[in-house]
Amino acid sequence: MTEPGPLDKLLHRLTLEQLDADLFLGHPGNGRGRLFGGMVAAQSVVAASRTVAEGEIHSLHAYFLRPGRHGVPIQFVVHRIRDGRTYTTRRVVAHQGGEAIFCLEASYTKPEEGISHQDPMPEVPPPDGLPPWDLVRADRRENAEKLVEDFPIDIRACDPDSASSTEPQPAFRQVWMKPKGVLPEDPVIHAAVYVYASDRGMLSTVSRMHGIQRSRTASASLDHSMWFHRPPRWDDWVLYTTSSHAAHNARALIFGTMYRRSGELLISTAQEGLFRSGLPNP
Repeated sequence: MTEPGPLDKLLHRLTLEQLDADLFLGHPGNGRGRLFGGMVAAQSVVAASRTVAEGEIHSLHAYFLRPGRHGVPIQFVVHRIRDGRTYTTRRVVAHQGGEAIFCLEASYTKPEEGISHQDPMPEVPPPDGLPPWDLVRADRRENAEKLVEDFPIDIRACDPDSASSTEPQPAFRQVWMKPKGVLPEDPVIHAAVYVYASDRGMLSTVSRMHGIQRSRTASASLDHSMWFHRPPRWDDWVLYTTSSHAAHNARALIFGTMYRRSGELLISTAQEGLFRSGLPNP
């Protein structure tokens, strides 16, 4: 039997078991260290979306409360806050081992005609031929090659880090991203995979400016927000740009934008991250 690829494994984990009308069970899979926050966020979006009869997700706001663990099922409790004629709101709390580890509020809307404008997409080299981002990071991990192989999203660096992990660089990052395969014809899954990928590398944008070495700093995502400007279909490369304009009191704020290759602005993101030097992970 052929071993399932990394995208197949992600899609399997996004297939939640519905225990009740507003109660879902998900499995994070096996692994080491803290569970990737993007996984919990993506599963929470699936749980919320499965209770919405009409409309697609247009925004979400979430808090990472506690580190998740591998190998332990997660319960997702959905609260139906509002079902309106145009907008629908859901709240999700993810529980693992009897504790809340993540909470999310998501809003859904039906298509509507109206105003439209956007900033132009930055000029960057095309993704073909660019190096995998994890292999050209200044804080490259020892198992970077395996990380590239196992991660379900192909990430290519437009602006590789400098060779020195302690040399300050602008708090700005540009990468191309694409799933390693074809997603099913389900807009909920397309949105969830975008959520999963959006959490990847935002904190490293801050590390670039301060020359922070991963082994000497404890960092964690505190909250995460996304706004979907267009339907979240993902079947080609998207450009993900992230930048940090401010940091203080061991916290940094990062903003991001995702553009289709055609230049359309698809998604905007924001995240606040915790950075502590010389301290264990929070």
